Amino acid sequence: MPEISSPLPHKIIGVGVIWNQQKQILIDKRPAQGLLGGLWEFPGGKLEAGETLKDCIKREIQEELAIEIEVEDYLMTIEHAYSHFKVTLNVYHCRYLGGEPQPLECDEIRWVTLDEIDQFPFPKANEKIIAALRNKD
Repeated sequence: MPEISSPLPHKIIGVGVIWNQQKQILIDKRPAQGLLGGLWEFPGGKLEAGETLKDCIKREIQEELAIEIEVEDYLMTIEHAYSHFKVTLNVYHCRYLGGEPQPLECDEIRWVTLDEIDQFPFPKANEKIIAALRNKD
């Protein structure tokens, strides 16, 4: 009898590409322990029941970085499968409104330009976001 594999858990993630007035993007470094440890990413998090993606991004950014943002245009959706689960990243452009970014749930935060972003190692799924941002110009 072949084993019936249960479907992989599927996480729906809201991701914010947060721009400031100087055309810089906010990125954060994942804690060294755990999945994709030490890599940089665009901030965001898991969609809660009954929440819109825009609400999710706003809440997650507030919880993780303690800043206010305006969630603006939809950028893209990325499907990615890891060994134990699948993720769908729903990426939106966001405008930074205020507050001093705090690394509450990450090791470090940086404002970077698109030209500088290649200096930071990102997870595979995030590289598609960077490519899309570059194509925008």
